[in-house]
Amino acid sequence: MKKYIFLVLTSLLAFSCAEEVVKKPEDLIPREKMTDLIYEMAVLNSAKSTNRAILEKHFENPTDFLFRQYGVDSLQFVKSDMYYASQPLVYEAMYKEVAARLDKERTLFEEERQRRNDSLISRSRQIKDSLSVEED
Repeated sequence: MKKYIFLVLTSLLAFSCAEEVVKKPEDLIPREKMTDLIYEMAVLNSAKSTNRAILEKHFENPTDFLFRQYGVDSLQFVKSDMYYASQPLVYEAMYKEVAARLDKERTLFEEERQRRNDSLISRSRQIKDSLSVEED
């Protein structure tokens, strides 16, 4: 009897996990495109928090511009986001991919900034050295 109850409970659990919580939208944004869009949205939000005035000077509505670039609209994005969010493992993998891309970009940016700073320091030393040689 205990085996029967365990089997029934296990079966119910397995079938309930396979049940689709949110119905797949007809105009679902493909996973790769959605991941790229989420990445771009993260970059856009970062730009907004850094200097919103410069961003809005070049783009009337940056989010709408981004949606047009990807050929989607806001409703399609929301529906697709809800669908992917209803699949925690897929959604988590998408966001981990976005985080990895952002980290990679941040690392490249920091390396470039350090390279420029090193170059400026080196140039400053050369100028200082040339001035001290002229004074002698």
